[in-house]
Amino acid sequence: MPNWGLLSISSKSMKSVTVSFRLPYHTQWGQSLLVCGAEPVLGSWNVKKGLLLSPHHQGIELIWTGSMPVHAGFTSEYSYYLVDDQRNVLRWEMGEKRTLLVPEGVNDGEVLEFYDLWQTGSDTLPFRNAFKDVIFRRSRSLDIERPLAAVKPKLDVDDSVLVHFKICCPNIEEDSMVYVIGSSSKLGQWKIQNALKLSYAGDSVWHAECIIPRGDFPLKYRYCKYGKSGKIALETGSNRELSLNSSKGPSRYIFLSDGMMREMPWRGAGMAIPMFSVRSEDDLGVGEFLDLKLLVDWAVESGFHLVQLLPINDTSVHGMWWDSYPYSSLSVFALHPLYLRVQALSDHIPDDIKQDILKAKEELNKKDVDYEATMATKLSIAKRMFATEKDSILNSSSFQKFFSENEEWLKPYAAFCFLRDFFETSDHSQWGRFSNFSKEKLEKLTAKDSLQYEIICFHYYVQFHLHSQLLEAAEYARKRRVVLKGDLPIGVDRNSVDTWVYPNLFRMNTSTGAPPDYFDKNGQNWGFPTYNWEEMSKDNYAWWRARLTQMAKYFTAYRIDHILGFFRIWELPEHAMTGLVGKFRPSIPLSKEELEREGIWDFDRLSKPYVRQEFLEERFGDSWPLIASNFFNACGKDRYEFKEECNTEKKIAAKVKTLTEKSLLGNDDKSRRDLFDLIKNIVLIKDPEDPTKFYPRFNLEDTSSFNDLDDHSKNVLRRLYYDYYFHRQEDLWLRNALKTLPVLLNSSDMMACGEDLGLIPSCVHPVMQELGLVGLRIQRMPSEPDLEFGIPSQYSYMTVCAPSCHDCSTLRAWWEEDEERRRRYFKAVVGTDKLPPSRCAPEVVHFILRQHVEAPSMWAIFPLQDLLALKEEYTSRPATEETINDPTNPKHYWRYRVHMTLESLMKDKGLKTTIKDLVSGSGRSYPRLEEADVPEIQAENSDAEKKQVINGVPKERVAVSV
Repeated sequence: MPNWGLLSISSKSMKSVTVSFRLPYHTQWGQSLLVCGAEPVLGSWNVKKGLLLSPHHQGIELIWTGSMPVHAGFTSEYSYYLVDDQRNVLRWEMGEKRTLLVPEGVNDGEVLEFYDLWQTGSDTLPFRNAFKDVIFRRSRSLDIERPLAAVKPKLDVDDSVLVHFKICCPNIEEDSMVYVIGSSSKLGQWKIQNALKLSYAGDSVWHAECIIPRGDFPLKYRYCKYGKSGKIALETGSNRELSLNSSKGPSRYIFLSDGMMREMPWRGAGMAIPMFSVRSEDDLGVGEFLDLKLLVDWAVESGFHLVQLLPINDTSVHGMWWDSYPYSSLSVFALHPLYLRVQALSDHIPDDIKQDILKAKEELNKKDVDYEATMATKLSIAKRMFATEKDSILNSSSFQKFFSENEEWLKPYAAFCFLRDFFETSDHSQWGRFSNFSKEKLEKLTAKDSLQYEIICFHYYVQFHLHSQLLEAAEYARKRRVVLKGDLPIGVDRNSVDTWVYPNLFRMNTSTGAPPDYFDKNGQNWGFPTYNWEEMSKDNYAWWRARLTQMAKYFTAYRIDHILGFFRIWELPEHAMTGLVGKFRPSIPLSKEELEREGIWDFDRLSKPYVRQEFLEERFGDSWPLIASNFFNACGKDRYEFKEECNTEKKIAAKVKTLTEKSLLGNDDKSRRDLFDLIKNIVLIKDPEDPTKFYPRFNLEDTSSFNDLDDHSKNVLRRLYYDYYFHRQEDLWLRNALKTLPVLLNSSDMMACGEDLGLIPSCVHPVMQELGLVGLRIQRMPSEPDLEFGIPSQYSYMTVCAPSCHDCSTLRAWWEEDEERRRRYFKAVVGTDKLPPSRCAPEVVHFILRQHVEAPSMWAIFPLQDLLALKEEYTSRPATEETINDPTNPKHYWRYRVHMTLESLMKDKGLKTTIKDLVSGSGRSYPRLEEADVPEIQAENSDAEKKQVINGVPKERVAVSV
């Protein structure tokens, strides 16, 4: 029963009215909708006590309704929830809470009907910073004409209904207003001159009320935008329709919340490049944060609304080129010193340091990034500058503000860097009494009277300048209406500040990776510890919320790396080196009892490496006795088991190295691979924490262990395998994602995009759609299992489409590396049996890029390398050298640099025109510039060119899930 406590107070002196809720929503069997809100009558945000709604069919729609008595003047926030029969929450609305306002002037006994639409995450996208503060940013804000609270009933006409119209319209020209036009004479009878003009209520909401005679119902109407120019922008789609509900007596007040104005979906384009790959005339050996200003200028002049980067956090774990891997952060908060512009540290750089900088530029600006030399040079120069200006900087108000806002992560980070360098390792388990973090130890380490205080302050100093430089670039991007998109890595390095300070948040005896997929048929092992989600939930995921808050200082959008990890993660034992023999966490394992019921009982046979003498002979030839004596014990006729000192991949690798150094083994790589294959020759993985639980090994049918089983065991295990990987976990993973992902999304106003590539559970895309997460589509790795090449024209709107990404070869390299695949592509996508060109000429690139810009996807984002391939002179470099990452190589050196400077690209009007023509010709939006926003670099443009830049944007906006 609802709590009617509010009505017991002076009920005789209050006007009692009935509030009725109405929401169309299709549910499944066993699901219901309810309203829950801030006031006791709506459950005081306790869903168990909310107002349960009842369903009824109206045509093809399922309508949920419910009512409750309240007093005139009643107000409360509320939201809708999808629940099961026990009122457990299955789903909830995204976006801001709704506000219920009952006007004071209603008569006693009146019925007020609230017609609502379910708010999905897609509806919130126009209010994310990427759109609200960047793309749709106005030079002046709209003045609130009439707040929603100002609704006043003035229904004094018999046989009429007061209808309150409310619509959300985030993107509107400054000289335009919003109107309702419709079939009633009160709505102009479809004539704009007599339509109902709406007032602006703030937060992109427009509203007005109108008294409409009953005879005008059912009412047909649409919203539209109408400006001083006389141009009308009418809603797309069919007419909206409002009928009176005669089954519950006369309706006199109807409050419509009509969601988003329906318009042509907004579509934009962007470019992607790692920060380290950028090259300018000012940088020192690597791209730098201040280079982003010039990159933004180039993006704007090429028609792009977005610049996407890889992670930019400090990765200085090993002190060598291994740290070039941008997804293994030393700190999820600290920025990477690699991207510091040392020339910008001061306006008064001594002449000797200036000369050293010039010399270093000549030495370091090579074809690729020299990670170690560049880091050493920048830190050396920064230390010299710190010595000259530390007092003035550390005592400045700007530094003090930075320090106070970032102290919680900055002090542990600086202390960690000191201890890392002092002990010459980031492995904090080797730090003696400092291995276990405590706030008391931290305060002593960072105290002003400590011997190492100046070293600690140096790390503050570097982070302060990195913050200032990135913030300057970020604010410049916002001003020029360009979305700066960052990257949220799925993991942190095992030896990081975060695992030192918050060890309870990580499962340090495990490793994170991915099962076999397009990127690597053997799976991937990233080496990160998996997250302890149960522990993280205890403070409502405060660590994640802090990460997103920090990131939002610079970015207005972000990519969630491996979003599948928020549904389930591929977890490997810490001793594993490869990524094949893992299990999903969380997941429902196969129990011993379940297997025994199916006639499976020999668990040692199935879960231990299956090694026969013939396998050793086949793999190692004449050397098999040496391998057998060093790595195995005999255990029955022609059967072997790994010795305890060799029973993990890490132990095997160490033993192989020792034997190679003693010249007992020749080809250590082949021997290690073959031994790894044998130790992975299992069918079931035993849970290390519970020996009665098992997990089917990925691709178990490919193992000789499986193939040597009897037919009954094969059939049972094959069925259980497919159930485990494709059916059994779906509900568990869905609920897991709905616990964690909304916390991320609500932690900032950034637009979120999810990297949803790989083995995709069926629950992933519906959850992403519900939460407003934009997915990723790469043509060469389609999500449809029956396609070799994706079809961009069939992509859904809530996606980013791209021909390639940083984890695969560039478009040019991909085209030229496989002749048969080129032919299949030409036949399937181009639709011709002709022989394709062997070179990826600019014409081929243009065709593929045009496919993507014309796709329905919200965003088309292109790696810079693929854009440069539009011009012949930029393809002289071997295509294979332009690849950012090789996922099959865990020690890949991330060092690619664009071979021309941004300054030279800015001067190339031909390339910019070609790209902009592609974007504008596809109907995608490109940045609008007011006169004041046109940078000096465009001063040479003709008046006609300026006019095109300023006025050349289709009047489009985000239209999502209305």
